[in-house]
Amino acid sequence: MDINDPGTLAEVTAAFERYETALVTNDVAVLDELFWDSPRTLRYGVGENLYGYDAIAAFRAARPSAGLARELFNTVITTYGRDFATANTEFRREGNPRTGRQSQTWMRTPGGWRVVAAHVSLIGG
Repeated sequence: MDINDPGTLAEVTAAFERYETALVTNDVAVLDELFWDSPRTLRYGVGENLYGYDAIAAFRAARPSAGLARELFNTVITTYGRDFATANTEFRREGNPRTGRQSQTWMRTPGGWRVVAAHVSLIGG
């Protein structure tokens, strides 16, 4: 298996960066686009467990749009072959002393790279 093929890694990195931009600007259409439209998709958040694309989309539509800016650090993106990848990062939001963690599992689909599983959590207090 080819780990971190340069072309595949560039594609996933671009998708991850597009997701991050959409997240901090509350571009719900792009956020919805980048999640796999399937009942098998899941997202565990800081205070919610979302099962299926529809639940994730509903959460995004209802989420407050203020205070979304954040600083990323320790980002690690790894591709496994040409169709599967993980993206993990830590983040901090201004005025919040807690460190957040975000993990995403990405899969190549006919429509492009999509998140099939995600997990967001906070540490510290």
